[in-house]
Amino acid sequence: MISCQPYTTLVYSRLLSLTMILIVLNSCRDGISKDTPDRYDQGTIHISADESFKNVIDSQVEVYESSYPETKIVVHYKPEAECLRDFAVDSIKMIIATRGFSEDEKIFLKDSMKVTPSMNVIAYDAIAVIVNKESPDSLFTMEELKQVLQGGFNKNLIPVFDGLNATSTIRFIIDSILKGAALTSEAEAARNSEEVIDYIARTPNAVGFIGVNWIGNKEDTTQMSFLTKVTLASLESTDKPGAFVKPVQANIYTRRYPMVRDLVYTLKEKHTGLAHGFANFLRGERGQLIFKRAYLVPAQLQFINIRNASFREE
Repeated sequence: MISCQPYTTLVYSRLLSLTMILIVLNSCRDGISKDTPDRYDQGTIHISADESFKNVIDSQVEVYESSYPETKIVVHYKPEAECLRDFAVDSIKMIIATRGFSEDEKIFLKDSMKVTPSMNVIAYDAIAVIVNKESPDSLFTMEELKQVLQGGFNKNLIPVFDGLNATSTIRFIIDSILKGAALTSEAEAARNSEEVIDYIARTPNAVGFIGVNWIGNKEDTTQMSFLTKVTLASLESTDKPGAFVKPVQANIYTRRYPMVRDLVYTLKEKHTGLAHGFANFLRGERGQLIFKRAYLVPAQLQFINIRNASFREE
């Protein structure tokens, strides 16, 4: 049975505040010189990554390590706020999340840790909306979606999210959709994206919010099996009122789909080592193609063959 609990929006801001405290405490150790034996083709590093992108990051690491057998990239998957907090952890050399640090945050980090974060957008993702197979509602305007999120929708649909803590999905919803307003107290959070899918599959009055990389890859039999359990909803297009679109790659690329977000890496490594090598791989041709196959839109390379028909538009 799925473990759910009401979500509190205070968690995210508290974790970010703790991040800055830990950075100050750890900065006193940064003056000590450490050996840096790793390089792009040799050594071991630890990185923190948003847990909602586990599928595609696992694929990236697998290909990189097979190309450079003497490397080991240990990925710690966590909610986004915890990933950002890990910038203060000495052993973490890279963060992969849907946001980097603001200019003010970068200045603070440079002053306190004597390192300037190096950031790059490597792909674009979308937040998919899923409903029960028996649900009569599979088309939503953004106003209707806001009503669902705030508990004002006339059919009392319950929003369900992918994580028990401060996830990137929650942050996007609050910042970009609700513009800082509070979620309904009826909102639920499952442990991960797969459990969101399972919850929606057996709950007719629930609406799930997950990264499209969990259900968009037609070549992944597991992801295709997820779509036999739930229905992928369509949202009103950003460019044509009354038209509804699904989060296919073409709609993510053109941003006709209204819930698109960045995927960003942030480097802390002070030397040109394995973390830099992996970062170069992520934004290079092979890494970008892996993102494309995972149904994200590559941010560093332009592809003519952006898929636009993996889901039938309604």
